[in-house]
Amino acid sequence: MTLLLILAFIFGYTLIAFEQAIQINKSAIALITGVLCWTIYSFFSPDQLIINEQLTKHLGEISGVLFFLLGAMTIVEMIDSHDGFEIITTRISQTDKRNFLWIIALTTFFLSAVLDNLTTAIVIVSLLRKLIKNPKDRLFIAGIVVIAANAGGAWTPIGDVTTTMLWIGGQITTVNIILKLFFPSLVCLVVPLLVASVNFRGNISKPSVVVSNNPRTVSSFERSIVFFSGILILILVPVFKTVTHLPPYMGILGGLGLLWVITEIIHGRKEETIKHAYSVVQALRKIDTASILFFFGILVSIAALESSGILTALAQWMTDEIGNINVVVISLGILSSVVDNVPLVAAAQGMYSLAQFPADHYFWEFLAYCAGTGGSILIIGSAAGVAAMGMERIDFFWYLKKISLLAVLGYFSGAIVYILQHQLLGI
Repeated sequence: MTLLLILAFIFGYTLIAFEQAIQINKSAIALITGVLCWTIYSFFSPDQLIINEQLTKHLGEISGVLFFLLGAMTIVEMIDSHDGFEIITTRISQTDKRNFLWIIALTTFFLSAVLDNLTTAIVIVSLLRKLIKNPKDRLFIAGIVVIAANAGGAWTPIGDVTTTMLWIGGQITTVNIILKLFFPSLVCLVVPLLVASVNFRGNISKPSVVVSNNPRTVSSFERSIVFFSGILILILVPVFKTVTHLPPYMGILGGLGLLWVITEIIHGRKEETIKHAYSVVQALRKIDTASILFFFGILVSIAALESSGILTALAQWMTDEIGNINVVVISLGILSSVVDNVPLVAAAQGMYSLAQFPADHYFWEFLAYCAGTGGSILIIGSAAGVAAMGMERIDFFWYLKKISLLAVLGYFSGAIVYILQHQLLGI
């Protein structure tokens, strides 16, 4: 069974990587791979009841991520349909490619720490469409955005799902994770930026402003209301989670409902066709549902590997055979670029108790850094990468060729800084 599961996952993973060559949508492959993995697991299991219970448990966790993605993408689409991003794009006058790259990357880095890497990637990639005309430039900067979003999400408890897991589990605390991971995470971004800046020269060409004769436009007041309401909702989701202890998708869906009411009120007296054009119903039709299904297929596939014990066995083998904590954690981070970092961190939480590694121990914080930033090495290694891949149609091999090496340099640079920071400064 174990061999068949691994082969099924690798085969599906390979087909996804060769999407452009085989001309089959990656969402279809991901869905088939997910179902196939669970079918194999179920076929060889003596207790079908346990299989169904495991699948139901994983479905609950996965659906939370998918509904969060659905809500965030819809809010961003609502802002976009009301031309809300013009409030930002009209104020970004920088055209030099290097300066533009640094501005976008650093903005993503700090915004990801306040929101989370997934939401930030969705917002920034949406902005790039309004700011950059050249598809090649936009793709390259979107790749850097993935690195920046994951690096920014690693140094706060709410910036990445894995740091949130460790925070809720009592392995890390807010002040210590910020103190110990801010500089390594910043280095993880700055090193790729320095390397990328060497050949990224010239000026950014912005899309032409299309003057529409269509009378169905929103006023500047309505545009501002939707923009600031949407951004405020996104920012307050982590606050909602902290205060209520409910999962983030509850906050994002509640916020979407609130924005829905706001838009219904401001467009309530307009013609039905105009009202519909700016409605949440229309926004739901325009979001990339295929990307959500792709995300589902990937997470379901990995859930099968986790439920079958393959990931836990892998983590245990690494611990037994490697031994060195630094090498184990760095290896887990690299592995998170292939499989989801959530089950890897969950496996580590199950393997190592707080008695062995107490709260704010070196191991837990290094794990937070590596699991959070290692996913940048491959485009499907993180939620931010998957979102960017779906929104900008980023090819797996293009990312591997253009971005992966930069992500590797940043990953190891930040890891070295963390180790030296601990050994030399005791932080």
